[in-house]
Amino acid sequence: MKKIIFAASEGTPFIKTGGLADVVGSLPKNIDKRYYDVRVIIPKYTCISQKMKDKMEYVTNFYMDFNWKNAYVGIFKSVVDSITYYLIDNESYFGGQHPYGDNPLYEIEKYAFFSKAVLSILPVIDFRPDIIHCHDWQTGLIPVYLRERFQGGEFYRGIKTIMTIHNLKFQGKWSIREVQEITGLPMSYFAPDKLECYKDANLLKGGIVFANAVTTVSSTYAEEIKTSFYGEGLDGLLNARTKDLRGITNGIDYEEFDPATDKSLEFNYDAINFRKEKVKDKLALQKQLGLSEDAKTMMIGIVSRLTGQKGFDLIAYVMDELCRDDIQIVVLGTGEEQYENMFRYFGQKYSQKVSANIYYSDKLAHQIYGSCDAFLMPSLFEPCGLSQLIALRYGTVPIVRETGGLKDTVIPYNEYESSGTGFSFKNYNAHEMLASIRYAEQIYYDKKREWNKMIDRDMATDFSWKVSAGKYQEMYDWLTG
Repeated sequence: MKKIIFAASEGTPFIKTGGLADVVGSLPKNIDKRYYDVRVIIPKYTCISQKMKDKMEYVTNFYMDFNWKNAYVGIFKSVVDSITYYLIDNESYFGGQHPYGDNPLYEIEKYAFFSKAVLSILPVIDFRPDIIHCHDWQTGLIPVYLRERFQGGEFYRGIKTIMTIHNLKFQGKWSIREVQEITGLPMSYFAPDKLECYKDANLLKGGIVFANAVTTVSSTYAEEIKTSFYGEGLDGLLNARTKDLRGITNGIDYEEFDPATDKSLEFNYDAINFRKEKVKDKLALQKQLGLSEDAKTMMIGIVSRLTGQKGFDLIAYVMDELCRDDIQIVVLGTGEEQYENMFRYFGQKYSQKVSANIYYSDKLAHQIYGSCDAFLMPSLFEPCGLSQLIALRYGTVPIVRETGGLKDTVIPYNEYESSGTGFSFKNYNAHEMLASIRYAEQIYYDKKREWNKMIDRDMATDFSWKVSAGKYQEMYDWLTG
């Protein structure tokens, strides 16, 4: 049996700020347990809910040499859905009300500690993995420390590493002098062929350089990041590692996201009865949000972090034009102040058409997926995207820009062949997006049978983790021989 460790800064059901947590929480459950023993290591943040803390048991503690001091490393253990989780405890690093802070240097120190601790606890928990699967920049130092400090020991010899990039935008960059002092790595490691990047230290780059394999979360994104536009300064390195780079599209948890059993929905439905039942959810949501109650009005949903990456500049540019159409728009999320205020403004200006919910609610998110007719994702870039996969599962037709995982998972509608699972536009252009939305409106209002056939196809797609898990297993076998 092959042994795999997942190392990440967050993971459901313990702590979640975004899609990374969903991957770390869902993928291990879908790896074939007959052949792989997959365990997960994450930080034990003090902001983890008491409910989940109650499921942890204390294992042991020790002190580790880090940043010129003896740093406390506590180990807790929890088994959830047959997966063993280890949580690394150090309240000075993992205290506070949120998992991530605003001080970039301190974040680097925190996750440098975590990376070293991941390697240090392995003999203590008596688990020698064949592969350590590292996720995002927060774990970028694991392959580095493994090579520089640990691999000489018998226990660590031959352990392979995978570096998965969830979003290349975030890399863990700071001045070489300070990062060298924190990490204790020799200065030779801060060279252009290792951690140095445009005169700064770069933790993600270190992970990409020293990992045995590099993955990202969709095949299109794997190609995009080899270009200067999407490569965030690392396109040269990623081209150099092209033989070891592969894109594997994320999945979603089909038990958590199931319109037939979803407790957040007032009315459950499936691929057979959605024509009668789904509209009841729409009317219920319209009433709940104070929108005009009309079963026939096309409702478009947005559930997202409100950041520039997500294409909200395009929406802002044409929102007045869009609101002249016979549609409703329901927004849920928080993020950059300019986009929060933009949606608040339009929510007041078009109170019967636009519902701006500038907060996050898991229940309301599920209700939007289950109630809306269409789902809008005009992203500037999108490594994978999970929302469009959830939308497909709920029969809510995606309208997306053709980038990253959106391009890989949404097939553009073709009215001549009666094929496709959504609507898409290619260029990052507001009126191109508007044209795509209006094309969707046309099909919705004038060709309802075609629209319902598209929903049939959407709900028949399979983006469960089983498909993705199979591809990860192939990679694990390739690495370990």
